[in-house]
Amino acid sequence: MTGCGRAELREVSEAVLAVTARLSVHDVLQTIVASARRLLSARYAALGVPGPDETFAEFITDGISDERSRAIGPLPRQHGLLGAMLHDRNPVRLADVRSHPRFGWWPAAHPVLTDFLGMPILHGDEILGTLFLANKRTPGGFTAADEELLRLLAAHAAIALVNARLYECSRELSIVAERNRIARELHDAVTQKLFSLRLTADAAAVLVTRDAARAAAELDTVRRLAAEATEELRAIVVGLRPVDLAGDGLDTALRKQTDLLDRVHPPAVRFAGGPVPRLPAVREEAAYRIAQEAMHNALRHAGPGRVTVSVRTGDGSVVLEVTDDGRGFDPLTPTRQFGLASMRERARAAGGRLEVLSRPGAGTTVRLVVPADG
Repeated sequence: MTGCGRAELREVSEAVLAVTARLSVHDVLQTIVASARRLLSARYAALGVPGPDETFAEFITDGISDERSRAIGPLPRQHGLLGAMLHDRNPVRLADVRSHPRFGWWPAAHPVLTDFLGMPILHGDEILGTLFLANKRTPGGFTAADEELLRLLAAHAAIALVNARLYECSRELSIVAERNRIARELHDAVTQKLFSLRLTADAAAVLVTRDAARAAAELDTVRRLAAEATEELRAIVVGLRPVDLAGDGLDTALRKQTDLLDRVHPPAVRFAGGPVPRLPAVREEAAYRIAQEAMHNALRHAGPGRVTVSVRTGDGSVVLEVTDDGRGFDPLTPTRQFGLASMRERARAAGGRLEVLSRPGAGTTVRLVVPADG
């Protein structure tokens, strides 16, 4: 790359660091698009990831407002120049995108594009996606130097994207391994006890009309076995601190959980806030479980467009908030409490307090405050 000054190199370095700092695939893709548009001073940028049956698995834009994006409509299919570039390892640089022989059309609400630069993101022989930049802000359109800058960014973006995919795969494997471990513990510690309880209950049912005294003794055994099984199950559940929580702390674990939910649910699930101090185990787990419950409640029942999880420190406390812009509810209505009692009990057991702020049509905020010190 020739003729590259210090300021330009600094911008490239900042863009590369911004991309490689992300761990989730979704964040990597968004950061690639934003970094490319800023680095090359383009008005519009997009990144398409190929999907099955001539579709895009993801198509992320930068420089287009949410309102215009909604007006444009659903994700494009792999047609025209966009589709051609997902199967071509060569970049495309044009003074006017409409002059390309594969150019087709765009929706009525789509901005008018002129100068264009497209760059594949390559990993070996695989095209992970393609970057599309349009409408250079400075006169003259995109240059050969711009093309080299984008090629450099795309090469680093490919590494970051592959690493993010590997990280997410390892997370999913960890989740599967943890589920298997829980299943084994449940089987070993509780299943035999429940089997004995069932046999004893059957015996009591047979004896109840023949020998009331023996039936009463068998029922006492049923009660004892049920209590023991309950205690063993509680011990297993209490001992299952989330893997990420134990190693990374509350803020990192919540960020990873929001990333996971964001990938598998249509609403945007985002994490906001900075690092918080390590808390005693019981408080970290209570905060994590309450956040999980609040997020799942919002995604299952509220019909939100966005769910935000934030955590911060203030006045000697750690404050967790889960906010959604969904349909809301009346927290005082018993039929719509969605596990609020269990969340309040967790908060109380951890020495904290829980607030639920909601009303129909106005979204919901679940706020937990726990002491930051021991």
